[in-house]
Amino acid sequence: MAPGLLLGIDIGTSGSKGVLVAADGTILARAGRPHTTSRPHPGWFEHDAEAVWWGDFVSLCRELVAAAGDRPLAGLAVSGIGPVLLPADASGRPLRPAILYGVDTRASAEIAELTAELGEQSIVERSGSALSSQAVGPKWRWLSRHEPEVAARAELFLMAGSYLVLRLTGEYVLDHHSASQCDPMYDLRAGAWAEDWARLVAPGVTLPRLLWPTEVAGTVTAEAAAATGLPAGLPVTAGTVDAWAEAASAGVRAPGDTMIMYGTTMFLIQTAARPRPVPGLWATRGAFPGTFSLAAGMATSGAITDWLRELVGGEFAELVAAAGDVPAGSRGLLMLPYFAGERTPVPDPDARGVVAGLTTSHGRAELYRAALEGTAYGVRHNLEAMGEAAGRRLVAVGGGTQGRVWTQIVSDVTRARQHVPAETIGAALGDALLAAVAVGLGPDVEAWNPVAAVVEPDPARADVYDEFYARYRALHPATVELQHFLAAHQRQEK
Repeated sequence: MAPGLLLGIDIGTSGSKGVLVAADGTILARAGRPHTTSRPHPGWFEHDAEAVWWGDFVSLCRELVAAAGDRPLAGLAVSGIGPVLLPADASGRPLRPAILYGVDTRASAEIAELTAELGEQSIVERSGSALSSQAVGPKWRWLSRHEPEVAARAELFLMAGSYLVLRLTGEYVLDHHSASQCDPMYDLRAGAWAEDWARLVAPGVTLPRLLWPTEVAGTVTAEAAAATGLPAGLPVTAGTVDAWAEAASAGVRAPGDTMIMYGTTMFLIQTAARPRPVPGLWATRGAFPGTFSLAAGMATSGAITDWLRELVGGEFAELVAAAGDVPAGSRGLLMLPYFAGERTPVPDPDARGVVAGLTTSHGRAELYRAALEGTAYGVRHNLEAMGEAAGRRLVAVGGGTQGRVWTQIVSDVTRARQHVPAETIGAALGDALLAAVAVGLGPDVEAWNPVAAVVEPDPARADVYDEFYARYRALHPATVELQHFLAAHQRQEK
């Protein structure tokens, strides 16, 4: 009898995706649902968990379960944006919209306050990362200060994946990787909650049971089966953050392997053999038991190109093609991509976007290419902060790999070869892979998602970009005072 099928569903920033996969990695069906992110104030990014997370999940499940027909399902795994903060009551009912990951910069004062209380070096040594807009702890303190009635009622805290797991199984769990991004609430080396610091930032909250993303958290209840169309009793894994599921789908598992995810934000994950805190980056647990990661995340990347498309009009394919015809250096334009602050390696929530060199001769093609180049300079900055790992292999994934213009620019700017797997929209595929591991099907990662293309750097363009990159690195410190002044003015206008 053939092994059962695997379901993987991922909740992203601007949309959700799901796949139905055979045990050998063949994708049998795929589905997607767009959704919107609420931005009630400058620097705030939120999702309605019931409408967005659960609504998308139920819709995707019903479509994919129908595609399975009479073939049995063996397991389900979910992933989602993270780390996020969704406060909930004892029954798991959300008390407010979820506060999203590092793009939400509302807790700047609380970051500084907690850093002063606990000591930056102590936080890095214990949790692996300095506090930034990515950290969950400062957002808890922001909630206590600005919405005390919500904080007082909160008994649980959830992320996208763990919220879905709770709705499906009744189990209140969180995977080790997601927990390791809840700075300063998790002890990286001990692999456990730092309970004293967790009580400090989230008093009265019950901490979830910790599991690995490859462990089964529970099975689908009869109530959840009726809502989703899933079979009751189906094993459900603990889930994880989408980028780590994406890395799993691309086979980023050996020390030094590095994933570059081209999406709404640019995200990089390097596998590490041991905890390796690096100033300005995030040291975390990995997706597989006993593994570690070094991660970096830019606050915007695809979000800028989306903004530009809405601003100037046209379709993405048309703009990408036009940008591809513009020479390296965008005819004298240089962009800082800090349109929503920045996360790494410049942890500055008050950073702002800068476009230098504009003239009336520049058009949308030059602006679009300057945006792609600006994010590529950010990738190089993050890779330099990570350091040169022995045998480093770069794997490119995400929607931005389509068309190859963006990936070529990144290879030219970084002078690095990139491997592009057959499936580049892989978080949901990574979920299915994690589910296969959890139920004992033991998938071959390389067979599931083989390399389909290799992007080689062009030395001539790389020489041009070396000059522009030096100016890029100088542009932020040269304009940081102005950026912060403007950010403060924007907050006053909210």
